[in-house]
Amino acid sequence: MALYDRIGRSYRRTRQADPRVAAAIRDALGDVDSVVNIGAGAGAYEPPQTVLAVEPSRVMIDQRPADAAPAVVAVAEALPLADDAVDAALAVLTVHHWSDVAAGVAEMRRVARRRAVFFTWWPERVADFWLLRDYLPAAAKTDARLAVRIEELARLLGADAEIRSVPVPHDCVDGFAAAFWRRPEAYLDAEVRAGMSVFATTEPAALEEGLSRLADDIRTGAWHRANADLVQADSLDVGYCTVAVDL
Repeated sequence: MALYDRIGRSYRRTRQADPRVAAAIRDALGDVDSVVNIGAGAGAYEPPQTVLAVEPSRVMIDQRPADAAPAVVAVAEALPLADDAVDAALAVLTVHHWSDVAAGVAEMRRVARRRAVFFTWWPERVADFWLLRDYLPAAAKTDARLAVRIEELARLLGADAEIRSVPVPHDCVDGFAAAFWRRPEAYLDAEVRAGMSVFATTEPAALEEGLSRLADDIRTGAWHRANADLVQADSLDVGYCTVAVDL
């Protein structure tokens, strides 16, 4: 069973595309006319130029809008496209789930004529995110195991990669792992956590103590006192970024 066949059933309730993140992804794609969206999920961040969505989970495909691009059950490591079939290959918050990153990147280079783009994160920076650092070390270990280093992506892409930080707005509407950096109470919601693979793939019992401490710190005001600098911030660089190369 694909991971998101198990954890993705409520995905569209918690993982809506944030327009500011979407703009960063569009900027990274540039002026392209056709895109394959790899690990496309339910269609968040899918550009209108998409001609094919590739997704291993039927549960996720079934949540795609009726007017979305055609989707096929397939994986990054074996894209069902001819050589040089599209202008660009896009991979949004998905590379950490690939079984063979080198093979997936090679496939992106094979099918795309002009551009390869990732939206991903710097593992070292996310490791210092207050939630993982102060409350959920077990999830931090999961993230370290799943994450793909930016340097490794750039090496596999085989060209000078353009890396741009994507700060997360304080009111981000997409519930990815660090989206609620200024809204700590959201992490106490089991459905919110279920939409974040780093928590959905961590043993629940290993999260209980840290979540209990977080609840207490929110209730007493300790979290707000310890993170007073965050409470007034409009956005935060938590380590998310686009990685793009011309092919």
